[in-house]
Amino acid sequence: MIRVVLFLVTVALIATGIAWFADRPGDIVLTWMGYRIETSLMVAALALIALTLVLILAWSILRGIVRSPEQVSLFFRHRRAMKGYAAISRGLIAIGAGDLKLARKSADDAGRLSPGDPLALLLAAQSAQMAGDRAGAERAFRAMTRHDETKLLGLRGLYIEAQRRNDASAARRVAEEAAKAAPALAWAGQAVLDDRCAASDWSGALEALERMSRALDKNDYRRKRAVLLTARALALNESDRDAALTDVLEAGKLAPDFVPAAALAGRRLAEAGDWRKARRILEKAWAANPQPDIAEAYANLRLADSARERLGRMQKLAGMAPGHIESALAVARAALDARDFAVARAALEPYLAAPTQRVAALMATIEATEHGDEGRVREWMSRAMRASGDPAWTADGVVSDRWLPVSPSGRLDGYQWRVPLAEIGVARPLIDIAPASAPPPAPTPDRPAAEVAEIVTAETPVVDLEAAPEKAPETKAEALPTTTSASSAAAPKPKSAARKKPAEPVIPLVHAPDDPGPDLAADPEPRPESASSAPGEGWPRIKQLFR
Repeated sequence: MIRVVLFLVTVALIATGIAWFADRPGDIVLTWMGYRIETSLMVAALALIALTLVLILAWSILRGIVRSPEQVSLFFRHRRAMKGYAAISRGLIAIGAGDLKLARKSADDAGRLSPGDPLALLLAAQSAQMAGDRAGAERAFRAMTRHDETKLLGLRGLYIEAQRRNDASAARRVAEEAAKAAPALAWAGQAVLDDRCAASDWSGALEALERMSRALDKNDYRRKRAVLLTARALALNESDRDAALTDVLEAGKLAPDFVPAAALAGRRLAEAGDWRKARRILEKAWAANPQPDIAEAYANLRLADSARERLGRMQKLAGMAPGHIESALAVARAALDARDFAVARAALEPYLAAPTQRVAALMATIEATEHGDEGRVREWMSRAMRASGDPAWTADGVVSDRWLPVSPSGRLDGYQWRVPLAEIGVARPLIDIAPASAPPPAPTPDRPAAEVAEIVTAETPVVDLEAAPEKAPETKAEALPTTTSASSAAAPKPKSAARKKPAEPVIPLVHAPDDPGPDLAADPEPRPESASSAPGEGWPRIKQLFR
Protein backbone atom coordinates (compact mmCIF):
# COMPACT_ATOMS: atom_id res chain seq x y z
CA MET A 1 0.00 0.00 0.00
CA ILE A 2 2.85 2.40 0.85
CA ARG A 3 4.60 1.62 -2.43
CA VAL A 4 1.41 2.43 -4.41
CA VAL A 5 1.06 5.76 -2.63
CA LEU A 6 4.74 6.60 -3.27
CA PHE A 7 4.34 5.71 -6.97
CA LEU A 8 1.27 7.93 -7.36
CA VAL A 9 2.98 10.80 -5.56
CA THR A 10 6.05 10.49 -7.81
CA VAL A 11 3.92 10.46 -11.00
CA ALA A 12 2.01 13.50 -9.77
CA LEU A 13 5.21 15.40 -9.08
CA ILE A 14 6.62 14.59 -12.55
CA ALA A 15 3.36 15.63 -14.25
CA THR A 16 3.30 18.83 -12.24
CA GLY A 17 6.86 19.64 -13.31
CA ILE A 18 6.16 19.00 -16.98
CA ALA A 19 3.02 21.13 -16.83
CA TRP A 20 4.92 23.90 -15.09
CA PHE A 21 7.59 23.93 -17.83
CA ALA A 22 4.88 23.77 -20.58
CA ASP A 23 3.09 26.78 -19.13
CA ARG A 24 6.34 28.76 -19.12
CA PRO A 25 7.89 28.35 -22.59
CA GLY A 26 11.28 29.85 -23.30
CA ASP A 27 13.94 29.96 -26.01
CA ILE A 28 17.51 28.66 -25.92
CA VAL A 29 20.05 30.13 -28.43
CA LEU A 30 23.40 28.37 -28.96
CA THR A 31 26.12 29.99 -31.12
CA TRP A 32 29.18 27.85 -31.72
CA MET A 33 31.75 27.80 -34.61
CA GLY A 34 29.59 30.04 -36.84
CA TYR A 35 26.46 28.08 -36.23
CA ARG A 36 23.38 29.48 -34.51
CA ILE A 37 20.94 27.07 -32.95
CA GLU A 38 17.61 28.28 -31.58
CA THR A 39 15.12 25.98 -29.88
CA SER A 40 12.60 25.91 -27.09
CA LEU A 41 13.34 24.85 -23.54
CA MET A 42 11.28 21.61 -23.75
CA VAL A 43 13.04 20.47 -26.93
CA ALA A 44 16.46 21.13 -25.40
CA ALA A 45 15.51 19.11 -22.31
CA LEU A 46 14.32 16.15 -24.39
CA ALA A 47 17.50 16.30 -26.52
CA LEU A 48 19.65 16.24 -23.37
CA ILE A 49 17.80 13.20 -22.03
CA ALA A 50 18.16 11.36 -25.36
CA LEU A 51 21.90 12.14 -25.50
CA THR A 52 22.35 10.79 -21.96
CA LEU A 53 20.59 7.53 -22.85
CA VAL A 54 22.77 7.11 -25.96
CA LEU A 55 25.94 7.63 -23.93
CA ILE A 56 24.82 5.10 -21.29
CA LEU A 57 24.06 2.51 -23.97
CA ALA A 58 27.42 3.06 -25.64
CA TRP A 59 29.25 2.71 -22.33
CA SER A 60 27.44 -0.53 -21.50
CA ILE A 61 28.37 -2.04 -24.89
CA LEU A 62 31.98 -0.99 -24.52
CA ARG A 63 32.21 -2.35 -20.95
CA GLY A 64 30.64 -5.66 -22.03
CA ILE A 65 33.26 -6.05 -24.77
CA VAL A 66 36.10 -5.28 -22.36
CA ARG A 67 34.81 -7.64 -19.62
CA SER A 68 33.76 -10.50 -21.86
CA PRO A 69 36.87 -12.67 -21.16
CA GLU A 70 36.34 -12.33 -17.42
CA GLN A 71 32.66 -13.20 -17.73
CA VAL A 72 33.45 -16.28 -19.78
CA SER A 73 36.03 -17.38 -17.21
CA LEU A 74 33.55 -16.76 -14.38
CA PHE A 75 30.97 -18.86 -16.18
CA PHE A 76 33.33 -21.83 -16.48
CA ARG A 77 34.50 -21.45 -12.89
CA HIS A 78 30.93 -21.41 -11.68
CA ARG A 79 30.10 -24.51 -13.67
CA ARG A 80 33.21 -26.23 -12.30
CA ALA A 81 32.27 -25.25 -8.76
CA MET A 82 28.77 -26.64 -9.22
CA LYS A 83 30.23 -29.93 -10.43
CA GLY A 84 32.57 -29.98 -7.43
CA TYR A 85 29.67 -29.30 -5.08
CA ALA A 86 27.71 -32.12 -6.66
CA ALA A 87 30.72 -34.46 -6.22
CA ILE A 88 31.04 -33.46 -2.56
CA SER A 89 27.35 -34.10 -1.99
CA ARG A 90 27.56 -37.53 -3.63
CA GLY A 91 30.67 -38.41 -1.61
CA LEU A 92 29.23 -37.43 1.74
CA ILE A 93 26.04 -39.34 1.03
CA ALA A 94 28.12 -42.36 -0.08
CA ILE A 95 30.10 -42.25 3.19
CA GLY A 96 26.87 -42.22 5.14
CA ALA A 97 25.57 -45.14 3.09
CA GLY A 98 28.86 -47.08 3.40
CA ASP A 99 29.64 -47.05 -0.34
CA LEU A 100 33.45 -46.87 -0.23
CA LYS A 101 33.98 -47.06 -3.99
CA LEU A 102 31.66 -44.15 -4.76
CA ALA A 103 33.05 -42.16 -1.82
CA ARG A 104 36.65 -42.46 -3.04
CA LYS A 105 35.66 -41.58 -6.63
CA SER A 106 33.68 -38.58 -5.44
CA ALA A 107 36.60 -37.47 -3.26
CA ASP A 108 38.95 -37.60 -6.25
CA ASP A 109 36.47 -35.65 -8.40
CA ALA A 110 35.96 -33.05 -5.64
CA GLY A 111 39.72 -32.68 -5.19
CA ARG A 112 40.16 -32.14 -8.92
CA LEU A 113 37.20 -29.81 -9.39
CA SER A 114 37.41 -27.87 -6.08
CA PRO A 115 40.99 -28.07 -4.80
CA GLY A 116 41.40 -26.55 -1.35
CA ASP A 117 37.66 -26.44 -0.69
CA PRO A 118 36.99 -27.22 3.02
CA LEU A 119 34.26 -29.72 2.23
CA ALA A 120 36.43 -31.39 -0.40
CA LEU A 121 39.23 -31.81 2.15
CA LEU A 122 36.75 -33.17 4.68
CA LEU A 123 35.43 -35.64 2.10
CA ALA A 124 38.98 -36.76 1.28
CA ALA A 125 39.77 -37.31 4.97
CA GLN A 126 36.52 -39.16 5.65
CA SER A 127 36.89 -41.44 2.63
CA ALA A 128 40.52 -42.18 3.56
CA GLN A 129 39.51 -43.08 7.11
CA MET A 130 36.73 -45.26 5.77
CA ALA A 131 39.21 -47.10 3.54
CA GLY A 132 41.76 -47.46 6.36
CA ASP A 133 44.23 -45.12 4.64
CA ARG A 134 45.56 -43.32 7.70
CA ALA A 135 48.37 -41.63 5.80
CA GLY A 136 45.87 -40.15 3.34
CA ALA A 137 43.62 -39.03 6.17
CA GLU A 138 46.52 -37.30 7.90
CA ARG A 139 47.48 -35.52 4.66
CA ALA A 140 43.93 -34.24 4.30
CA PHE A 141 43.73 -33.10 7.93
CA ARG A 142 47.14 -31.45 7.66
CA ALA A 143 45.95 -29.59 4.57
CA MET A 144 42.95 -28.35 6.58
CA THR A 145 45.25 -26.78 9.18
CA ARG A 146 46.61 -24.41 6.49
CA HIS A 147 43.23 -22.68 6.20
CA ASP A 148 41.83 -20.56 9.00
CA GLU A 149 38.26 -21.79 8.57
CA THR A 150 39.24 -25.49 8.78
CA LYS A 151 42.24 -25.32 11.12
CA LEU A 152 40.42 -26.59 14.21
CA LEU A 153 38.78 -29.39 12.24
CA GLY A 154 42.16 -30.46 10.89
CA LEU A 155 43.72 -30.41 14.37
CA ARG A 156 40.86 -32.51 15.70
CA GLY A 157 41.45 -35.07 12.95
CA LEU A 158 45.20 -35.14 13.57
CA TYR A 159 44.58 -35.65 17.29
CA ILE A 160 42.31 -38.62 16.65
CA GLU A 161 44.77 -40.17 14.22
CA ALA A 162 47.62 -39.74 16.74
CA GLN A 163 45.52 -41.49 19.37
CA ARG A 164 44.77 -44.35 16.98
CA ARG A 165 48.45 -45.04 16.42
CA ASN A 166 49.18 -44.57 20.17
CA ASP A 167 51.45 -41.59 19.57
CA ALA A 168 50.96 -39.74 22.86
CA SER A 169 53.60 -37.12 22.05
CA ALA A 170 51.97 -36.10 18.75
CA ALA A 171 48.51 -36.11 20.33
CA ARG A 172 49.75 -33.83 23.10
CA ARG A 173 51.32 -31.37 20.64
CA VAL A 174 48.19 -31.21 18.52
CA ALA A 175 45.94 -30.74 21.56
CA GLU A 176 48.13 -27.95 22.91
CA GLU A 177 48.09 -26.16 19.55
CA ALA A 178 44.30 -26.46 19.37
CA ALA A 179 43.95 -25.22 22.96
CA LYS A 180 46.07 -22.16 22.17
CA ALA A 181 44.08 -21.43 19.01
CA ALA A 182 40.70 -21.82 20.77
CA PRO A 183 40.90 -21.90 24.60
CA ALA A 184 37.17 -22.59 24.87
CA LEU A 185 37.45 -25.74 22.73
CA ALA A 186 36.30 -28.51 25.08
CA TRP A 187 38.08 -31.53 23.58
CA ALA A 188 41.43 -29.73 23.32
CA GLY A 189 41.30 -28.40 26.86
CA GLN A 190 40.26 -31.80 28.21
CA ALA A 191 43.06 -33.53 26.30
CA VAL A 192 45.67 -31.15 27.71
CA LEU A 193 44.19 -31.53 31.19
CA ASP A 194 44.27 -35.34 30.96
CA ASP A 195 47.87 -35.27 29.75
CA ARG A 196 48.95 -33.04 32.65
CA CYS A 197 47.13 -35.27 35.13
CA ALA A 198 48.71 -38.43 33.69
CA ALA A 199 52.14 -36.83 34.20
CA SER A 200 51.19 -35.71 37.76
CA ASP A 201 51.87 -32.12 36.68
CA TRP A 202 49.21 -30.62 38.93
CA SER A 203 50.29 -27.01 38.41
CA GLY A 204 50.12 -27.47 34.64
CA ALA A 205 46.75 -29.17 35.04
CA LEU A 206 45.44 -26.18 37.01
CA GLU A 207 46.61 -23.84 34.23
CA ALA A 208 44.88 -26.00 31.62
CA LEU A 209 41.71 -25.99 33.73
CA GLU A 210 41.80 -22.20 33.93
CA ARG A 211 42.06 -21.91 30.13
CA MET A 212 38.98 -24.10 29.63
CA SER A 213 36.99 -22.65 32.54
CA ARG A 214 34.58 -20.80 30.24
CA ALA A 215 33.58 -24.06 28.56
CA LEU A 216 32.75 -25.78 31.87
CA ASP A 217 29.75 -25.61 34.13
CA LYS A 218 30.47 -23.62 37.29
CA ASN A 219 29.96 -26.57 39.66
CA ASP A 220 32.04 -28.86 37.43
CA TYR A 221 34.85 -26.30 37.37
CA ARG A 222 34.83 -25.90 41.15
CA ARG A 223 34.91 -29.65 41.67
CA LYS A 224 37.77 -30.23 39.23
CA ARG A 225 39.79 -27.38 40.74
CA ALA A 226 39.24 -28.78 44.23
CA VAL A 227 40.46 -32.20 43.09
CA LEU A 228 43.57 -30.74 41.44
CA LEU A 229 44.38 -28.58 44.46
CA THR A 230 44.06 -31.61 46.73
CA ALA A 231 46.30 -33.65 44.44
CA ARG A 232 48.94 -30.92 44.49
CA ALA A 233 48.65 -30.66 48.26
CA LEU A 234 49.28 -34.39 48.60
CA ALA A 235 52.33 -34.07 46.35
CA LEU A 236 53.64 -31.15 48.45
CA ASN A 237 52.72 -32.77 51.74
CA GLU A 238 56.31 -33.62 52.67
CA SER A 239 58.29 -30.93 50.85
CA ASP A 240 56.22 -27.78 51.50
CA ARG A 241 53.51 -28.24 54.11
CA ASP A 242 52.54 -24.56 54.19
CA ALA A 243 51.79 -24.55 50.45
CA ALA A 244 49.97 -27.86 50.84
CA LEU A 245 47.80 -26.40 53.60
CA THR A 246 46.99 -23.34 51.46
CA ASP A 247 45.94 -25.54 48.54
CA VAL A 248 43.83 -27.88 50.60
CA LEU A 249 42.04 -25.02 52.40
CA GLU A 250 41.11 -23.50 49.03
CA ALA A 251 39.91 -26.92 47.88
CA GLY A 252 37.73 -27.15 50.98
CA LYS A 253 36.14 -23.79 50.18
CA LEU A 254 35.44 -24.86 46.60
CA ALA A 255 33.95 -28.24 47.60
CA PRO A 256 33.11 -28.45 51.33
CA ASP A 257 31.82 -32.03 50.98
CA PHE A 258 34.99 -33.29 49.24
CA VAL A 259 36.24 -35.90 51.71
CA PRO A 260 39.97 -36.12 50.76
CA ALA A 261 40.39 -32.33 50.99
CA ALA A 262 38.56 -32.11 54.32
CA ALA A 263 40.52 -35.01 55.84
CA LEU A 264 43.88 -33.63 54.72
CA ALA A 265 42.99 -30.11 55.89
CA GLY A 266 41.97 -31.47 59.27
CA ARG A 267 45.25 -33.34 59.71
CA ARG A 268 47.40 -30.40 58.63
CA LEU A 269 45.52 -27.91 60.83
CA ALA A 270 45.73 -30.29 63.79
CA GLU A 271 49.48 -30.55 63.30
CA ALA A 272 49.67 -26.74 63.23
CA GLY A 273 47.70 -26.54 66.49
CA ASP A 274 44.57 -24.95 65.00
CA TRP A 275 42.23 -27.59 66.43
CA ARG A 276 39.11 -25.42 66.37
CA LYS A 277 39.28 -24.75 62.62
CA ALA A 278 40.20 -28.38 61.93
CA ARG A 279 37.21 -29.58 63.96
CA ARG A 280 34.88 -27.19 62.13
CA ILE A 281 36.05 -28.36 58.69
CA LEU A 282 35.80 -32.06 59.60
CA GLU A 283 32.38 -31.72 61.19
CA LYS A 284 31.02 -29.90 58.12
CA ALA A 285 32.37 -32.59 55.78
CA TRP A 286 31.09 -35.38 58.04
CA ALA A 287 27.57 -33.96 58.11
CA ALA A 288 27.56 -33.90 54.31
CA ASN A 289 29.35 -37.22 53.69
CA PRO A 290 30.24 -39.55 56.62
CA GLN A 291 33.43 -41.40 55.72
CA PRO A 292 36.18 -43.29 57.67
CA ASP A 293 38.97 -40.91 56.60
CA ILE A 294 37.16 -38.01 58.26
CA ALA A 295 36.48 -40.07 61.38
CA GLU A 296 40.15 -41.03 61.65
CA ALA A 297 41.29 -37.41 61.25
CA TYR A 298 38.70 -36.28 63.80
CA ALA A 299 39.77 -38.92 66.31
CA ASN A 300 43.41 -37.87 66.05
CA LEU A 301 42.88 -34.13 66.36
CA ARG A 302 44.82 -34.15 69.63
CA LEU A 303 47.21 -37.04 69.95
CA ALA A 304 47.74 -36.27 73.62
CA ASP A 305 44.08 -36.95 74.43
CA SER A 306 43.20 -40.14 76.27
CA ALA A 307 41.20 -42.94 74.67
CA ARG A 308 38.18 -41.96 76.77
CA GLU A 309 38.37 -38.36 75.48
CA ARG A 310 38.59 -39.58 71.89
CA LEU A 311 35.53 -41.75 72.51
CA GLY A 312 33.55 -38.72 73.68
CA ARG A 313 34.68 -36.76 70.65
CA MET A 314 33.61 -39.57 68.30
CA GLN A 315 30.22 -39.83 69.98
CA LYS A 316 29.72 -36.14 69.35
CA LEU A 317 30.71 -36.58 65.70
CA ALA A 318 28.37 -39.57 65.32
CA GLY A 319 25.51 -37.45 66.61
CA MET A 320 25.85 -35.27 63.52
CA ALA A 321 24.94 -38.24 61.29
CA PRO A 322 22.68 -40.43 63.43
CA GLY A 323 21.66 -43.79 62.05
CA HIS A 324 24.57 -43.95 59.60
CA ILE A 325 26.72 -47.08 59.66
CA GLU A 326 29.93 -45.02 59.54
CA SER A 327 28.86 -43.30 62.75
CA ALA A 328 28.39 -46.65 64.44
CA LEU A 329 31.74 -47.96 63.21
CA ALA A 330 33.56 -44.80 64.31
CA VAL A 331 32.08 -45.00 67.82
CA ALA A 332 32.78 -48.74 68.05
CA ARG A 333 36.44 -48.30 67.13
CA ALA A 334 36.89 -45.47 69.63
CA ALA A 335 35.10 -47.50 72.33
CA LEU A 336 37.31 -50.50 71.59
CA ASP A 337 40.41 -48.35 72.04
CA ALA A 338 38.96 -47.13 75.35
CA ARG A 339 38.10 -50.76 76.27
CA ASP A 340 34.48 -49.81 76.73
CA PHE A 341 33.08 -52.97 75.16
CA ALA A 342 29.49 -52.26 76.17
CA VAL A 343 29.45 -49.02 74.18
CA ALA A 344 31.11 -50.74 71.22
CA ARG A 345 28.54 -53.56 71.19
CA ALA A 346 25.66 -51.11 71.59
CA ALA A 347 26.90 -49.06 68.61
CA LEU A 348 27.06 -52.13 66.36
CA GLU A 349 23.88 -53.76 67.67
CA PRO A 350 21.54 -52.41 64.89
CA TYR A 351 23.77 -53.94 62.19
CA LEU A 352 24.43 -57.41 63.63
CA ALA A 353 21.44 -59.07 61.97
CA ALA A 354 22.95 -58.49 58.51
CA PRO A 355 26.52 -57.31 59.17
CA THR A 356 28.87 -55.97 56.57
CA GLN A 357 32.46 -57.15 56.42
CA ARG A 358 33.77 -54.32 58.59
CA VAL A 359 31.03 -54.80 61.19
CA ALA A 360 31.74 -58.54 61.44
CA ALA A 361 35.52 -58.01 61.61
CA LEU A 362 35.09 -55.40 64.34
CA MET A 363 32.87 -57.77 66.32
CA ALA A 364 35.58 -60.42 66.02
CA THR A 365 38.08 -57.91 67.43
CA ILE A 366 35.74 -57.12 70.30
CA GLU A 367 35.29 -60.82 71.11
CA ALA A 368 39.04 -61.44 71.01
CA THR A 369 39.90 -58.39 73.10
CA GLU A 370 37.17 -58.72 75.70
CA HIS A 371 36.90 -62.48 76.20
CA GLY A 372 39.59 -64.12 74.06
CA ASP A 373 36.93 -66.55 72.85
CA GLU A 374 38.52 -68.22 69.82
CA GLY A 375 35.25 -69.85 68.84
CA ARG A 376 33.33 -66.59 68.73
CA VAL A 377 36.20 -64.97 66.88
CA ARG A 378 36.14 -67.68 64.21
CA GLU A 379 32.37 -67.40 63.96
CA TRP A 380 32.51 -63.66 63.32
CA MET A 381 35.38 -63.94 60.87
CA SER A 382 33.46 -66.64 59.01
CA ARG A 383 30.51 -64.27 58.82
CA ALA A 384 32.83 -61.53 57.64
CA MET A 385 34.03 -63.71 54.78
CA ARG A 386 30.43 -64.10 53.63
CA ALA A 387 29.07 -60.67 54.51
CA SER A 388 28.18 -57.99 52.02
CA GLY A 389 30.94 -55.65 50.95
CA ASP A 390 31.64 -52.22 52.38
CA PRO A 391 32.23 -49.03 50.40
CA ALA A 392 35.76 -48.38 49.21
CA TRP A 393 37.62 -46.03 46.88
CA THR A 394 36.68 -47.58 43.55
CA ALA A 395 37.33 -46.59 39.93
CA ASP A 396 37.22 -48.60 36.70
CA GLY A 397 36.59 -51.79 38.69
CA VAL A 398 39.76 -51.26 40.76
CA VAL A 399 39.72 -50.87 44.54
CA SER A 400 42.28 -48.64 46.24
CA ASP A 401 43.05 -48.43 49.94
CA ARG A 402 43.26 -44.63 49.63
CA TRP A 403 41.90 -41.88 47.43
CA LEU A 404 43.77 -41.10 44.22
CA PRO A 405 43.13 -38.07 41.99
CA VAL A 406 43.27 -40.02 38.70
CA SER A 407 41.67 -43.38 37.89
CA PRO A 408 43.59 -46.21 36.14
CA SER A 409 42.01 -45.15 32.84
CA GLY A 410 43.31 -41.58 33.30
CA ARG A 411 39.99 -40.00 34.34
CA LEU A 412 40.27 -37.10 36.78
CA ASP A 413 38.22 -37.56 39.96
CA GLY A 414 37.46 -41.14 38.94
CA TYR A 415 37.70 -42.72 42.39
CA GLN A 416 34.39 -42.70 44.22
CA TRP A 417 33.43 -43.99 47.68
CA ARG A 418 31.03 -46.84 46.92
CA VAL A 419 30.60 -50.59 47.17
CA PRO A 420 32.94 -52.15 44.57
CA LEU A 421 30.47 -54.79 43.42
CA ALA A 422 27.90 -52.09 42.67
CA GLU A 423 29.96 -51.15 39.59
CA ILE A 424 29.45 -54.56 38.04
CA GLY A 425 25.69 -54.15 37.86
CA VAL A 426 24.97 -57.90 37.65
CA ALA A 427 21.26 -58.40 38.22
CA ARG A 428 21.44 -62.14 38.73
CA PRO A 429 21.29 -64.40 41.82
CA LEU A 430 24.58 -65.20 43.50
CA ILE A 431 25.37 -68.80 44.35
CA ASP A 432 26.25 -69.50 47.96
CA ILE A 433 28.83 -72.27 48.11
CA ALA A 434 29.34 -73.74 51.56
CA PRO A 435 33.01 -74.15 52.55
CA ALA A 436 34.34 -77.59 51.83
CA SER A 437 36.08 -77.68 55.22
CA ALA A 438 32.84 -77.21 57.18
CA PRO A 439 31.69 -80.74 58.14
CA PRO A 440 28.05 -81.47 58.95
CA PRO A 441 27.16 -81.76 62.64
CA ALA A 442 27.82 -85.18 64.06
CA PRO A 443 24.95 -87.27 65.50
CA THR A 444 24.77 -87.19 69.28
CA PRO A 445 22.42 -88.82 71.74
CA ASP A 446 20.52 -85.51 71.95
CA ARG A 447 20.51 -85.11 68.16
CA PRO A 448 19.74 -88.31 66.23
CA ALA A 449 21.04 -88.95 62.73
CA ALA A 450 17.67 -88.25 61.11
CA GLU A 451 17.54 -84.77 62.63
CA VAL A 452 21.11 -84.09 61.48
CA ALA A 453 20.20 -85.13 57.93
CA GLU A 454 17.23 -82.75 57.99
CA ILE A 455 19.46 -79.90 59.19
CA VAL A 456 22.05 -80.54 56.46
CA THR A 457 19.32 -80.73 53.80
CA ALA A 458 17.73 -77.48 55.00
CA GLU A 459 21.02 -75.54 55.28
CA THR A 460 22.66 -76.71 52.04
CA PRO A 461 21.46 -74.73 48.99
CA VAL A 462 20.78 -76.82 45.90
CA VAL A 463 21.34 -74.95 42.65
CA ASP A 464 19.84 -75.74 39.27
CA LEU A 465 23.02 -75.72 37.20
CA GLU A 466 21.13 -75.86 33.92
CA ALA A 467 19.35 -72.61 34.73
CA ALA A 468 22.31 -71.00 36.53
CA PRO A 469 23.65 -67.87 34.86
CA GLU A 470 27.07 -67.73 33.34
CA LYS A 471 29.95 -66.55 35.47
CA ALA A 472 30.29 -62.79 35.55
CA PRO A 473 33.46 -61.24 34.13
CA GLU A 474 36.20 -61.13 36.73
CA THR A 475 37.46 -57.77 37.90
CA LYS A 476 39.53 -56.73 40.81
CA ALA A 477 36.40 -55.71 42.63
CA GLU A 478 35.10 -59.30 42.38
CA ALA A 479 37.78 -60.44 44.75
CA LEU A 480 35.56 -59.35 47.62
CA PRO A 481 33.48 -62.33 48.73
CA THR A 482 29.73 -61.95 48.56
CA THR A 483 27.03 -64.49 49.30
CA THR A 484 23.30 -64.65 49.61
CA SER A 485 21.13 -66.32 52.14
CA ALA A 486 19.74 -69.76 51.60
CA SER A 487 16.25 -68.34 51.20
CA SER A 488 17.31 -66.45 48.05
CA ALA A 489 18.73 -69.54 46.34
CA ALA A 490 16.91 -71.31 43.57
CA ALA A 491 14.17 -73.81 44.29
CA PRO A 492 15.42 -77.32 45.30
CA LYS A 493 15.97 -79.75 42.42
CA PRO A 494 16.55 -83.49 42.39
CA LYS A 495 20.06 -84.57 43.37
CA SER A 496 20.63 -86.08 39.96
CA ALA A 497 20.32 -82.63 38.38
CA ALA A 498 22.78 -81.10 40.86
CA ARG A 499 25.46 -83.71 40.13
CA LYS A 500 25.85 -82.94 36.42
CA LYS A 501 28.85 -80.66 37.01
CA PRO A 502 30.42 -78.88 40.00
CA ALA A 503 28.83 -75.57 40.85
CA GLU A 504 30.92 -72.43 40.30
CA PRO A 505 30.24 -69.34 42.37
CA VAL A 506 29.52 -66.12 40.55
CA ILE A 507 31.85 -64.31 42.97
CA PRO A 508 34.67 -66.73 43.81
CA LEU A 509 35.37 -67.25 47.48
CA VAL A 510 38.82 -66.10 48.57
CA HIS A 511 40.93 -67.96 51.10
CA ALA A 512 42.32 -66.00 53.99
CA PRO A 513 46.08 -65.28 53.96
CA ASP A 514 46.76 -67.78 56.73
CA ASP A 515 44.59 -70.46 55.11
CA PRO A 516 46.24 -71.58 51.85
CA GLY A 517 43.39 -73.94 51.12
CA PRO A 518 43.46 -77.69 50.60
CA ASP A 519 46.85 -79.11 49.69
CA LEU A 520 46.14 -81.96 47.29
CA ALA A 521 49.63 -83.33 47.59
CA ALA A 522 49.53 -83.46 51.36
CA ASP A 523 48.14 -86.13 53.62
CA PRO A 524 44.33 -86.01 53.35
CA GLU A 525 43.96 -86.88 57.01
CA PRO A 526 43.15 -83.86 59.17
CA ARG A 527 45.90 -82.77 61.51
CA PRO A 528 45.00 -81.91 65.09
CA GLU A 529 45.49 -78.31 66.07
CA SER A 530 48.47 -77.68 68.28
CA ALA A 531 47.52 -77.12 71.89
CA SER A 532 50.32 -74.62 72.32
CA SER A 533 48.94 -72.17 69.79
CA ALA A 534 47.69 -69.07 71.54
CA PRO A 535 44.05 -68.06 71.03
CA GLY A 536 43.59 -65.35 68.45
CA GLU A 537 46.98 -65.90 66.82
CA GLY A 538 45.73 -66.27 63.22
CA TRP A 539 42.58 -64.15 63.00
CA PRO A 540 44.25 -60.69 63.22
CA ARG A 541 45.82 -61.32 59.81
CA ILE A 542 42.39 -62.21 58.44
CA LYS A 543 41.03 -59.04 60.01
CA GLN A 544 43.41 -56.97 57.88
CA LEU A 545 41.29 -57.87 54.84
CA PHE A 546 38.44 -55.73 56.14
CA ARG A 547 40.32 -52.64 57.30
